[in-house]
Amino acid sequence: MMNNQKVTLFWHRRDLRIADNAGLFKALQSSSRVLPLFIFDTTILDQLPRNDARVSFIHQELQRVKRVYETHGSTLIVKHGKPLEVWANLLRSYAIEAVYTNRDYEPYALSRDQSVFELLKTHGIPFKGSKDHVIFEKSEVTKDDGKPYTVFTPYMKKWRLTLPADAFDAYESEHLLNRLFPCAPSDMPTLNDLGFEAVDIDYPAAEIKEPVLEHYAERRDLPAVAGTTRLSIHLRFGTISIRAAARAGAKISEKWLNELIWRDFYQMILHHFPHSVNAAFKPMYDLIPWRTSETDFIKWCEGKTGYPLVDAGMRELNATGFMHNRVRMVTASFLTKHLLLDWRLGERYFAEKLLDFELASNVGGWQWAAGSGCDAAPYFRVFNPAAQQAKFDPNFVYIKRWVPEYGSVSYPAPMVDHAMARKRAIDTYKAALS
Repeated sequence: MMNNQKVTLFWHRRDLRIADNAGLFKALQSSSRVLPLFIFDTTILDQLPRNDARVSFIHQELQRVKRVYETHGSTLIVKHGKPLEVWANLLRSYAIEAVYTNRDYEPYALSRDQSVFELLKTHGIPFKGSKDHVIFEKSEVTKDDGKPYTVFTPYMKKWRLTLPADAFDAYESEHLLNRLFPCAPSDMPTLNDLGFEAVDIDYPAAEIKEPVLEHYAERRDLPAVAGTTRLSIHLRFGTISIRAAARAGAKISEKWLNELIWRDFYQMILHHFPHSVNAAFKPMYDLIPWRTSETDFIKWCEGKTGYPLVDAGMRELNATGFMHNRVRMVTASFLTKHLLLDWRLGERYFAEKLLDFELASNVGGWQWAAGSGCDAAPYFRVFNPAAQQAKFDPNFVYIKRWVPEYGSVSYPAPMVDHAMARKRAIDTYKAALS
């Protein structure tokens, strides 16, 4: 493409869809020569194993998006490299009038975008971000004095009071594709080109199922039934719109909508308290003398703790990249309370394994379980895995699905006694925090 052909670039990141895409909509409104772009960021990819199922998912979704653009006479430019270097090359290849994207709030993304902003600024090119991945971002929902909330319930109430009538309205970006830059289809790197291999895994459909939402409140905590939406991977990578999800929640399930508000809450916490990614949200909790036991950690990772609900959850995670949310809480509590191992170990393991890994929610959930986070469970709350099983999987349906040897001589005895572990955790926390 010649340098004198002017284009506006739209940079896909956590928004792997065309419909109801805020940044894409604004780009297409602003220009009749919009060229979509995606960058496989080697800063991120170089840290992942070759068989990372999330890379396969992204690659699959990009192929789908690219085909749609090509039916409208344009294409999706897919690059591979360090973003700043990719952008330097793009500046030599195109006469870029403006760059549009949707905002990302994670620390690395903010640093990356600042660098790209500065580079584009030296060329007089505006870099325009949109809110697309949350309903409310940054400081849109705060206390009356402008300070951020650190407790969920008052945040949730203010979130609902702040909600404008059009908050869930869709951006009809899919109806403006006649404003794409006309060009021939472009090549896209294969997974092998990227240094990855295909993964044989069934990804959940990007479909909001009304029957699931109708029974969500009473079934969401039962891991043996299909009582959750399984949309977390699609919300993570933006293959569905957060506005469509919230619209369905408001119409059918207030409990589901509440879960989406939790998602906004954790994104807001990450923005205002970025230290919480690696340090306790409540600094005193970094005084807890965590145990160090690689053997115990490996047993937890492999689902060989002797506590069947914990083991079922970890094996589900290792096999599928998914774990039921109720079981996530139980497994996280077990690691931090029963084993007294640092929550950061578990957070990083989940970050490696979860298809729906999202930094804000993952850190928020782990710090909640450890007692160190905002609005966290108090340190003296120690989940009893047996009691949790009796309440949420009373017939052992979920457990037998993932731990078929349960009840046989080959299933290990509990690696730690619950009463002893509970007392040890409470005593350790109390001594550190007093």
